[in-house]
Amino acid sequence: MNETTQLPYFRAAFYCRERRSIPVVRKFARKALVEWECEQRADDVLLCVTELATNALRHGVPPGRGFKVHIYLERVESIIRVEMHDSGGGVVRAADGPPEADDEGGRGLLLVAALADKWGVAERNPGKIVWCEFSVVA
Repeated sequence: MNETTQLPYFRAAFYCRERRSIPVVRKFARKALVEWECEQRADDVLLCVTELATNALRHGVPPGRGFKVHIYLERVESIIRVEMHDSGGGVVRAADGPPEADDEGGRGLLLVAALADKWGVAERNPGKIVWCEFSVVA
């Protein structure tokens, strides 16, 4: 991990394309929420952080590259925003319906859509940004 920015309500970090990055991303996000005294939706935020980071790792990060995480608190609007930046191609969309019971994947973005107040995808050159937002009492 290479923490690149630490402003009062903004955190950014870079992670390698490794499975062991996922718990480190969660720890990074939890630390920001604690420092901002903004933990009322921490479980939802951390689950979505895990899902988005896992998706970036599995589907969005080409071999030999990494992904970037931004998390920030917009105090005026009382919103926490999480962004996963990757350099890979591909289309991001939630499954049309629930996966079969024995499917190994297909639940991540369904969870994000259910837990976050908003989520979406933005273009990045190269790659994309998958983001989600949570209303909080700041």
